[in-house]
Amino acid sequence: MRIMAIDYGDARIGLAVSDMLGMLCGEAWTMEEWNMERASKRIAEEAKKREVGTLVLGLPKNMDGSEGPRAEKSREFKEMLTNDSGLPVILWDERRSSIEAHAILHAVGKKEKSHRKSVDAVAASLILEGYLGSL
Repeated sequence: MRIMAIDYGDARIGLAVSDMLGMLCGEAWTMEEWNMERASKRIAEEAKKREVGTLVLGLPKNMDGSEGPRAEKSREFKEMLTNDSGLPVILWDERRSSIEAHAILHAVGKKEKSHRKSVDAVAASLILEGYLGSL
């Protein structure tokens, strides 16, 4: 069964899907969508097309573990995803995923200006990697 990780943002959403065994990240990409309802429906379609059985949604927490407005937005998005996809949606602590994604892109020589195009996909890959590692 494939697992899809989601790094939800207001304008761009990072997506990463595991291989069929649920062991490795198989593909990652970025979706541009500003409307939460449309984003949820598009992700549900992508999950169905790729035979995904579980969604893992990044839950942005503050460094002290508390939750702010972004976490509340992710919880709201989780409900939409659950309804639109019919799949279980697991919230996953994504603290530092974007920071680590920027560091990875910098380490491989990507210029800071080009990070915006791929940082969300890398962050989704890190969320997926963390979740797969916990299984």
